[in-house]
Amino acid sequence: MSAQPPTPAAPAEPLSLGEALIPIASLILLVALSFYLFGDAGAKGPNQVALVVATVIALSVARRRGQSMDTLRDAAIASVGSGMGAIFILFAVGALIGTWALSGTLAAMVYYGLQILNPHYFYATTVLICAIVSFAIGSSWTVVGTIGIGLMGIAASMNLDPAITAGAVISGSYFGDKSSPLSDTANLSAATAGADLYAHIKETAISSAVAVAIALAVFWTMGTDVDYQGNAKLAQIDAIFHVTPWHFAPLAVVVALALFKVPPFTTIFAGALVGGVIAVILAPERVAAFAAARDGVPGWIVQIKGVWLALASGYHHASGIAAIDTLVTRGGMERMLDTVWLIIVALAFGGVIEKMGALERLMAPVIAAAKSAVALVASLVGAAIATNIATADQYMAVVLPGRMFKGAFEKRGYAPTVLSRTIGDTATPTGALIPWNSCGAYMAVTLGVATVSYAPWAIFNMVSPLVAIAFAAIGFRMPRTAVSPQAPEAPDGPATGR
Repeated sequence: MSAQPPTPAAPAEPLSLGEALIPIASLILLVALSFYLFGDAGAKGPNQVALVVATVIALSVARRRGQSMDTLRDAAIASVGSGMGAIFILFAVGALIGTWALSGTLAAMVYYGLQILNPHYFYATTVLICAIVSFAIGSSWTVVGTIGIGLMGIAASMNLDPAITAGAVISGSYFGDKSSPLSDTANLSAATAGADLYAHIKETAISSAVAVAIALAVFWTMGTDVDYQGNAKLAQIDAIFHVTPWHFAPLAVVVALALFKVPPFTTIFAGALVGGVIAVILAPERVAAFAAARDGVPGWIVQIKGVWLALASGYHHASGIAAIDTLVTRGGMERMLDTVWLIIVALAFGGVIEKMGALERLMAPVIAAAKSAVALVASLVGAAIATNIATADQYMAVVLPGRMFKGAFEKRGYAPTVLSRTIGDTATPTGALIPWNSCGAYMAVTLGVATVSYAPWAIFNMVSPLVAIAFAAIGFRMPRTAVSPQAPEAPDGPATGR
């Protein structure tokens, strides 16, 4: 008797609107419950459990509609694989913070910053510094992981609010991530919409200028009137670390490599290694004391052990001066493990959500219902934020909504830059506002402030999507293509952009 051919698997059925909502609503409710029960400590495990449970719920819904477990598993694995670059950058940042603390680079940044910056205008200056550097190198992550941690140390020494400081750092850092031609997300936004890169940069520069002006105005009003006298603290830092301009060599290396567009992991890890070299050259006794090697170990091996330990576990300082010890006891790859765990489970959830078609099912009626320019732009803004929430990845938030809304924007006759600018104004900055998004998780662990604590102060990131909607509402910078729109549009402002 011959074997029967295998029965082909039944095709997966499309999701209903309710089924598409179930996993995403479950995630939001579970994370909200985690925050209620555990507060900021939710990122150390409870949020990860919430994401795993939400993923199981999504798998159950997808299986019920005929999707195979193998297909869903492969989607989850592929999604996690796409985040490996971010995970290695996290490890590099942990290593960098460890050696910069050991070498005295962090202390030097605080030492000179205390002499230059003033509590009266610290927050606004922080935005401006980070905006300039991020535009020059095109990477918010690099700015936050280098200059940002120094600014956080300066703020702590001035007794300024860490959450507000983190919001100011992030606000400035994302200015360049949105509007620099060196930014990977800017290039991706332009490519997704089919827009010329420099036309896209011109448009995002205008919207970014509006958003950063609002952020600067807000932060300018938040300076403290307290006179800060830091002479005693400056003397303490100099007595322990013997600060010299050579301590800035690791920062100079990072900035130079970033300007030459060396990949972020290589750039940041090179900065970590240079920090270790500077520690050995300028403070070999500190490295040896930290290494705590057994007797008889050669001196050069002791130096290697000290730097190695700082790369892996961070630097631990015990001078007896609480403010100094808190400033430089930090870093290490191992301190990034909770965040790596969060990113892995979040990306797995996002891969399953994308494969099961939940986001497409939710977006389709929204696109169909958007009859005016402001409704269309607002729908894209909402879709990009929802994708950042559901997939935990800003690149997915650029590509997926951009791909889905491209036909609608073309049908209305809008130039590709309208689509690309809206994507850039929304997908790029809002990822940092979501605790389980790779961007939000990175900012929180690098700056040492929970996402829910700094998010209200990330003014630039919150205002940017509103600027995109406002431009559509007043018909500003909404250029048309040479081809006439294929469908009538409800009036809500001037028909042509300026």
